Amino acid sequence: MVKGIWGKKIGMTQVFSDDHKVVPVTAVDVSDWYVTQIKTKERDGYDAIQVGCVREQQNDQQFSSEWLKAPKKNFSVLREVRITDASQKFEIGQQPDVGALLEKGMVVDVFGITVGRGFQGAVKRHNYTGGLASHGSKLGRGPGSLNFQRSSGRVSKGKKMPGHMGCEQRVMKNLKVVKVEPGARVVFIKGSIPGKTGSLVFVRKCGVGNDAA
Repeated sequence: MVKGIWGKKIGMTQVFSDDHKVVPVTAVDVSDWYVTQIKTKERDGYDAIQVGCVREQQNDQQFSSEWLKAPKKNFSVLREVRITDASQKFEIGQQPDVGALLEKGMVVDVFGITVGRGFQGAVKRHNYTGGLASHGSKLGRGPGSLNFQRSSGRVSKGKKMPGHMGCEQRVMKNLKVVKVEPGARVVFIKGSIPGKTGSLVFVRKCGVGNDAA
């Protein structure tokens, strides 16, 4: 059994649940992914499949073994997914069956890379309050004191300072699959997930370990 599935974040929308309530969801596109390599424990030391997402020019074409001869030219990204049941058979060029992997009501964990915010100050990066807005305060949005008098001139290790923000792997756990469209190969997951539109995400079944390779 495959532990999860790779996809691309489409964006957020809303759908109606069975009890006619509006549910905020994130749509994940899991189409255009093909099995490009099969790894076995006897040969490679572990059981897994390598999957690749074809580039836009191959979206409407049928899978060809010639693509594997130049993977960087024909695939925009290659990733691996571990297999828990080695008896399950896979074939090169096969598309993962999203209907068999995910179903409505299933609880999943979603891995993604957060949106990059560039260089940010301590107020935005670490939620500092900054100085007072009145009574003559001149602190503004500065980080404030960096240490105490005993070791003046030295910044304590771990001090939260301005710096690069975002572009870090994060996971949203215990999210519910609200809807699965096997034909369109789109999964709707309740709530928000890390990443910007078009970024890669890994949808993992809960309780099977971290395998977002």
